[in-house]
Amino acid sequence: MKLLRLKITDQKGFRSLQAGFEHCFRSEWDLQEEQGLAPFVCAGPNGSGKSNLLEVLAAIFYHLECIYLENLPDSFRFEEETNPGGFRSEIATPNGFEIEYLIRPQDALKTKGYDGQAYVRIAKQPSEAPRWFLLNHEEQEGAVELTIGQTLARQLLPDYILGYSSGENEILSLPFFKMRFIQFDEYGQALKQQLPYPGRPESRLVYLDSGFSQAVLLCNLLSQDADALTPFRDDVKIDELREFRIIIRRSIEVDESQIPAFGSRDENKRETIEEIVKNHSALSAIEDESQTKRYRLNLVGLLDGSDTSDKIIPRLMRCATCWYLDEASDTLYLDYRVNDATRQAFGENFDFEVNRSPIALFQAFQVLLTLNLFAVSDSLKADLYQSDSHYVSETVPTLASDERIMRFKFVKFRKTDVAEPVMLKNLSDGEHQLLHSLGLCLLFKNTNSLFLLDEPETHFNPDWRSNFVTRLHQCFQGAEDSHEMLVTTHTPFLISDSRPEKVLVFKKDIETGTVSVSNPEYNTLGASINKITMATFGKRETIGGYAQAMLESLRQRFEQGEDKEQLIAEINRQLGDSVEKVLLIKTILDSMEGQG
Repeated sequence: MKLLRLKITDQKGFRSLQAGFEHCFRSEWDLQEEQGLAPFVCAGPNGSGKSNLLEVLAAIFYHLECIYLENLPDSFRFEEETNPGGFRSEIATPNGFEIEYLIRPQDALKTKGYDGQAYVRIAKQPSEAPRWFLLNHEEQEGAVELTIGQTLARQLLPDYILGYSSGENEILSLPFFKMRFIQFDEYGQALKQQLPYPGRPESRLVYLDSGFSQAVLLCNLLSQDADALTPFRDDVKIDELREFRIIIRRSIEVDESQIPAFGSRDENKRETIEEIVKNHSALSAIEDESQTKRYRLNLVGLLDGSDTSDKIIPRLMRCATCWYLDEASDTLYLDYRVNDATRQAFGENFDFEVNRSPIALFQAFQVLLTLNLFAVSDSLKADLYQSDSHYVSETVPTLASDERIMRFKFVKFRKTDVAEPVMLKNLSDGEHQLLHSLGLCLLFKNTNSLFLLDEPETHFNPDWRSNFVTRLHQCFQGAEDSHEMLVTTHTPFLISDSRPEKVLVFKKDIETGTVSVSNPEYNTLGASINKITMATFGKRETIGGYAQAMLESLRQRFEQGEDKEQLIAEINRQLGDSVEKVLLIKTILDSMEGQG
């Protein structure tokens, strides 16, 4: 996928991006010159709108995903009387936009140029459905409107939309967060109606946060060869995965008021609670001395089966070194001592070779982890679907570890600089961040996807920051598909490793609030950190603010006529080497020569 143009036509704009905001990502010349991975580096002061660009892209593709999903919860749709054909995906999404990009569909379209890729434009007017156009039709000139069904639409959308944010910033996560509830409801509907479930989410939005980071790391360490894991080994010193545990709480207690949702959808068929429980394979009555009627739901019922089943839980059990079912709590414990046989078992059960990656294993973890949302009520989910707030996650109940349906525990690996195996929990913030951001890239390297990385290097030391673009290239080495990546940053190192056409400098007008984006007017590739800091971030000093204030105080004392030799001695004693220090001393020495 290659982004070409984005325009916001919603009169309200989107977040800090005003109505009419437009950016052209590539020219025809750029497309000819561009080779391999070339991320867009979005730079600028805090609050300049760079993260909003990532958010609007995530929101647009979230909206498009929702339209063409087969399984949408009933609470997701608006009332037809108030918004015919409308979806809750329009909340927190620009109601008017145009987006253009190149993408290679699975089935051939009649196209010309662009190496067989389809040049797609999607235009949405307020309160209307998006219209799709092919701009490089082989036989017709101009924009040819496409009749879009689910199959073609999903081919013309990226394989995955992948998001990562380094901290608690929820600007980017909102559409991904909502999609997790849609994924949960997709599974819940299949469970209630006793329908087949494919073992993976239908939607292709993936957001990496603390809940999913261990899944990504385990997938990579179980599947990738030594060369692919070079960044993990060189920077974090990870040598090999040694062991981990997966805990699956199979069933939960449900209230009697929840049972009717599992009954027949035939309105003419009236069933008692007892009949529903008897007829549904995932429900059972709890028999004890209590007089209160209590019921249990096997929440993983669609994921479990016989020893030879191709469902998720039997496959994980076949890979385990040992496992144990605690019948009292109905909790399954899967333990893995990782060796070559373990890796081979995962590869065979989750088709590493067929998929060219462990994405199938990640999707299995994704389904299980999403079940941890079971505690969220239908009314709360309905409110979340309508929300455009950055604080939606704060309304979701936080479960204690033993209340979760699925969790990892005792993830240990060997580090080259430590004698004993190390727990994942013992790593620093920077080490976690490197594993998260690069792990996401490594896991999805062989997909035609859009990567949105919001300040992925905030906890890095200077050496890791200076090598981050190099590490990205290492992750995508040998990748077979076309990727698009946008990275927001405050570090000049990423800019120094990028060509000026790939650097997007954001500025916001103080008076009007208008956000503008431009490319640097100098060659950024290989430019010094000082040059980039001054030209892109408006920081002309090379020293800290406190030291600069000390230097200015010494300058004022010089201008007031204090003894020059004593001042020079004091400057050398108090301040370390810097350009600013040298210039002040030179000014003082020049004045002394003038007096002589």
